[in-house]
Amino acid sequence: MKRSCEGLLIILLILLINASSAKSADRSDIHVGSALRADSVSGYANKKDTLEVFKRDIESVDFVPKGQWIFGLSVSYTQSSQDKYQFLILEGISGDTYSFKISPMVMFAVKADLALGGRFSYARSLTKVSNADIVLDAETSYSFDHLYRLSHNYYGAALMRNYFSIGKSKRFGFFNEVSLQMGGGQTKLTTGVGDDLTGTYERNFSLNVGLTPGLCVFLSDYSALEVNVGLLGFNYTDTRAVKDQIYVSTRNSKSANFRINLFSITFGATFYL
Repeated sequence: MKRSCEGLLIILLILLINASSAKSADRSDIHVGSALRADSVSGYANKKDTLEVFKRDIESVDFVPKGQWIFGLSVSYTQSSQDKYQFLILEGISGDTYSFKISPMVMFAVKADLALGGRFSYARSLTKVSNADIVLDAETSYSFDHLYRLSHNYYGAALMRNYFSIGKSKRFGFFNEVSLQMGGGQTKLTTGVGDDLTGTYERNFSLNVGLTPGLCVFLSDYSALEVNVGLLGFNYTDTRAVKDQIYVSTRNSKSANFRINLFSITFGATFYL
């Protein structure tokens, strides 16, 4: 009897030792797991902090200071004369043409490298053709004479410009110009003489939203040379025409483009005061 009691006590002692060992192992697992999670969270936070402090280190300086007035002027003029000129299917062209456009601009830098302002433009063109023939083949041809076309157009635009320098240079820089332009004009077209005289009178309205990047080069502290090219634009034009003071017609056109137009490259002189 005494031996059996001793055996039971030994078995109970073994069970108690195993139970305490299991609890200790569970506690150590919990501590290890918590430590691993804490290390993971700390590593993620450190990685996030490393990404947030990344900088591209683009060097730039204030190219146009706040409070500066900007005055600009762009002028273009073309003229040509033809005497029995031939081009493709056009033969015997005799006449004169010219076109003229002037565009003054005024802007004010409301903050460094940001300017707001406006531009006014006037364009005039004249075409006189005393004689011309359209020859399609040996048996098909058309001729017209005494063609006269005169047009005037006026435009007003609201402008916003962003400047940024090339590195730390204060002589060379780029600008990006956003414009909202509205305008209108009139055109007179006549052909023939005497009883064969016929004419058309037109009035038009136009709306344009454009994006124009450009390059600015300072020649001195107060003067600069600019070159820009039309890149992105939306255009709307509405025209009303009256022919021979009897027949009335209308037409409108819409267009949008995102391309570099080499024919829209313009040069101008700008003064920064």
